[in-house]
Amino acid sequence: MPSSQGTVPFYAALLEACSSTKNLHSLEQIHALTIRLAISHHDFIRTKLVSSYAACAQLRQATAIFSFATRRPTFLFNTLIRAHSSLRLFPQSLSIFRRMLLSGKPIDRHTLPLVLKSCTGLSSLRLGRQVHGVVVINGFSVDLPNSNALITMYGKCGDLGVARKVFDEMPERNEVSWSALMAGYGVHGKFGEVFGLFERMVEDGQKPDGLTFTALLTACSHGGLVERGKEYFGMMRMGFDLRPGLEHYTCMVDMLGRAGQVEEAEKLIMEMEVEPDEALWGALLSACRIHGKAEVADRLQKRFIEDS
Repeated sequence: MPSSQGTVPFYAALLEACSSTKNLHSLEQIHALTIRLAISHHDFIRTKLVSSYAACAQLRQATAIFSFATRRPTFLFNTLIRAHSSLRLFPQSLSIFRRMLLSGKPIDRHTLPLVLKSCTGLSSLRLGRQVHGVVVINGFSVDLPNSNALITMYGKCGDLGVARKVFDEMPERNEVSWSALMAGYGVHGKFGEVFGLFERMVEDGQKPDGLTFTALLTACSHGGLVERGKEYFGMMRMGFDLRPGLEHYTCMVDMLGRAGQVEEAEKLIMEMEVEPDEALWGALLSACRIHGKAEVADRLQKRFIEDS
């Protein structure tokens, strides 16, 4: 039997590939091989197995592997917390965090952003504030991912004052920091703040990313600012060499549909470089019903049936 010295990194890489491609069949085959090679109990392999099964939405298997572990280091708890929060199973994610605390495991810089994501998903400002205290006590308040997670949580949960305070006190910021605060202002109708932050971001030399433009286009849609939205959408490619993704097209279709520009929204879908999903078709069909565009709805339904 081969030595596990070189075998472990090799099989960890294979498991990582299964995770990124969500290939359950290959994952199960590689898992069987790790058992035959007697390396499935290795901490690194076990963590990869948990995260890979979670990526394939097989949480029962991921949890079972975690449960059989005799040694459960912090990073293994983090993996299971992340697995549940990524599938929007926020109460379960927080329950695993409580188990982690009760078992006396130390928190590291990767733990609390995952927990804050679950607080955000549950819109629980009370829990989020408690976790903020844990961030400060553990010395993570200057850590970039922790600060970004706090901005997202406070922004989505409605405490924009604290979200801005966290942002202003950060020793360094990245595009996620700016986008998170912009999204928070946008959710609560503070559209002027969204656009002002974008201008400041560009002036500070920070390059916007896809999340930035999602926040901008969402604000334009909810604010009925169609021309401004079109300007930002064009700016993605022309100004920042960013290729619009499905979420950006969805924002644009929603914005045009709300404004009654249904034919233009239809034209945008027909010309887009990514495959439309059901949510996108649904947004446009809803706009057709609201604005009485029966002929456009008929064309869209035929196109949807053909693509299905």
